[in-house]
Amino acid sequence: MKNSIYITKHGKLVRDENTIYFIEAGGEKHLLPVNKIEDIYAYGKITLTSQVISYFSEKGIPVHFFNKYGFYQASLYPREKFVSGTVLVNQAAHYLDKEKRIKLAQKFVDGAAGNIIRNLRRWKSDAEDIENLRGKIWLQDNIYGIMEVEGRIREIYYSKMDSLVPEEFKMRKRERHPPTNKMNALISFGNMLMYSTVLTEIYNTQLNPTISYLHEPSERRFSLSLDIAEIFKPIIVDRIIMKLVRKNMLNDSDFRKELNSVLLSDSGKKKFLQEYDNKLRSTIMHRGLGKKVSFRRLIRIECYKLIKHILGVEEYKPLIAWW
Repeated sequence: MKNSIYITKHGKLVRDENTIYFIEAGGEKHLLPVNKIEDIYAYGKITLTSQVISYFSEKGIPVHFFNKYGFYQASLYPREKFVSGTVLVNQAAHYLDKEKRIKLAQKFVDGAAGNIIRNLRRWKSDAEDIENLRGKIWLQDNIYGIMEVEGRIREIYYSKMDSLVPEEFKMRKRERHPPTNKMNALISFGNMLMYSTVLTEIYNTQLNPTISYLHEPSERRFSLSLDIAEIFKPIIVDRIIMKLVRKNMLNDSDFRKELNSVLLSDSGKKKFLQEYDNKLRSTIMHRGLGKKVSFRRLIRIECYKLIKHILGVEEYKPLIAWW
């Protein structure tokens, strides 16, 4: 099984023949086992040589870059290795056909809502109001209406999360640029991480990451990652956050204040990334496949399900956690 590499320190990536090293700003040298790397997440200031970029492209290793706030900035996205004209044409056709696009957008939001409800039940919190809102997803006939319902579901969900955490971790309202309290910092950090992981999994399929259905396609982002990430944020990111908070795994030193923002410190990032990596590696018994699969693999499977849908093989049904 290939692994993700998380770089939280400043330094540079260099190539010596067929070997890649990360050299910290202080001079410490780390060997990176290229053949065992799935993707790389760079949170420090990283310098890459053209030789490294070429080698990562050859090996199909995406590198995701984040700024000091933990916000996604860009990806070194290798040349696509799984290209299908049939998939691309059908993926675009489903975006251009209003009815088909709306149907997929509704499914993404419904999947997210189903996983939100599952979380609340796990946490012994009432979910009736969100269940009622979930039914309204299917009454919308435009993307704006679907996203409005999704926004309302998230608003209620976050208020319920607030009731389950200590005072210092209450969100009160969702703030992104920049986050101004600990919970907003955790959610923003986790969501950007989730977006990048989904992008890696899309890269390993025939899907084009720029053609999306719920989020509007844009020249500046891989918007299909945003669509698929909606399904996995509740069952991966939110569960990690609640574990960290409710088990008192975080302290004041894991956060830092900067002007009007609250950010994760290096120690906070390391704790979150460790839990995130553990979650992606952990496995569950898949009902349909009849075997154990990792959480990372679940994301890849979701991509395959979407391909089958746009090719008319099998209708897409979003993953809704049963565990």
